[in-house]
Amino acid sequence: MDALAGLLEGPRARGAFMIRACFDPPWAVRVADRAPLTVMLMVRGDAWVVPDTGEHLRLRAGDLAIARGPAPYTCADDPETPPQALILPGGVCSHPDGTSLRGSMDLGVRTWGDRVEGSTVVLIGTYPMRGEIGGRLLDALPPLLALTSDRWQCPLTPFLAEEIVRDEPGQEVVLDRLLDLLVIAALRAWFGRPDAAAPAWYRALADPVVGRALRLLQDEPARPWTVASLAAEAGVSRAALARRFTDLVGEPPMSYLTGWRLALAADLLRDTDDTLAAIARKVGYGSSFALSTAFKRVYGVSPQGHRTRAA
Repeated sequence: MDALAGLLEGPRARGAFMIRACFDPPWAVRVADRAPLTVMLMVRGDAWVVPDTGEHLRLRAGDLAIARGPAPYTCADDPETPPQALILPGGVCSHPDGTSLRGSMDLGVRTWGDRVEGSTVVLIGTYPMRGEIGGRLLDALPPLLALTSDRWQCPLTPFLAEEIVRDEPGQEVVLDRLLDLLVIAALRAWFGRPDAAAPAWYRALADPVVGRALRLLQDEPARPWTVASLAAEAGVSRAALARRFTDLVGEPPMSYLTGWRLALAADLLRDTDDTLAAIARKVGYGSSFALSTAFKRVYGVSPQGHRTRAA
């Protein structure tokens, strides 16, 4: 499993909030939903994304933006346009003063705004929760990024625009998977830029030795790995692997493995009803006690506490 595949195993869309927003100027929407990741794909017209801190971002037709939460921001036709609507957690919509919009801006299936044929149309997909496995990748992203149409052509745009307004059995699952594909394609393009500041562990995947070691740890976390056994699989000496891995990834192999195992455990606690003992076996801990001790040391809460909080 590589880093981008790891993203799909982390904040993998489950019942994602998907909508086609249609507006005529002047318009502005304040987004304060605390979502970990939101994708905005411009279909028609242009818009500004205005974070509370940092530079404003202009989007034109064909451009894509990713906002990494939970910080709020405003989307508008112009940075000076005052918000007309407020988006809160759970997709709740209200006036800026807090009174409910009561569906007054609903325009049909997953369509919202002023007018279906508005001069500005943007497709929006929001992940409802943050997965621990994808945390390393999400933390490597800036709060707001954009891919412009002159640097990246999105082949999913026509298909997503068509599917987002369909009301058929299983449609939510279809849209979840399309959102995953869109994010993966976008992040692959983002990290593939010549000037990309990709995280060290992501760049290390290209190294013939360390990349193999990383994939072995990610694919088989339950194996009783040691630096020596990992070095043997990678075809180098123990000392050479330890030095090269630490130089490229920024932490020793066993430290990376611990973080990966605990991230897997965090997702299994959130997404399954497996017992703690079963999860411990899956991620490479000899007992539920050993997993619980390591988990609490890193996350500051017991596995059961994490499961309860996630629920």
